[in-house]
Amino acid sequence: MSRAFLRLVRDRRASSTAEFALVLPVLILFLLGMIDAGRLMWTWNKAEKATQMGVRYAVATDMVPTGLQNYSFVVTGGLTQGDAIPAGSFGSVTCTSTSCTCAGSNCPAVWTSAPNMAAFNAIVARMQRFLPELTAAGVQVSYANSGLGYAGDPNGPDVAPLVTVSLRPDTVVFRPITFALFRTTINLPSFSAALTMEDGQGSVAN
Repeated sequence: MSRAFLRLVRDRRASSTAEFALVLPVLILFLLGMIDAGRLMWTWNKAEKATQMGVRYAVATDMVPTGLQNYSFVVTGGLTQGDAIPAGSFGSVTCTSTSCTCAGSNCPAVWTSAPNMAAFNAIVARMQRFLPELTAAGVQVSYANSGLGYAGDPNGPDVAPLVTVSLRPDTVVFRPITFALFRTTINLPSFSAALTMEDGQGSVAN
């Protein structure tokens, strides 16, 4: 009995197989982790590119707050023709898929009433080319005073705001395959991109 036991203990013929069986789960986990890291960076890049292309479209097409686009800071706002638009006359307007809100000391109701949802949806559609899983509820478009623009501009909107297109927090969800059995998800942070308004009119942008 003891001799047989000693022979079994000294037998090394299957040692490499046993070692491989021990290392294999760690190796698979490592490989899946590498794949997930690449997928995470790809998703991150898509979200960033979506906001960049969204704001590029937004600054060259119709504003979402129609009331701001058509607002006269001379006739209604009380400024003199050719005056720069001061911060006290225009703070910011932020639009979502449902409504627009205004911030600042001067917030005429017309700025937030009847937003141009067609313009908003066009921005979202442009972003979905880069992030197909994006929904309108996850997008926010803000128009903030940049100090540019002149009261009574005859060629377009009086203001040339800083336009920011953002993905709201937890809009982009990443599902790693490494922890698929646990149905784990990772909510990526908010993404945003900003540009100064160009013409702010029309429905075509490059």
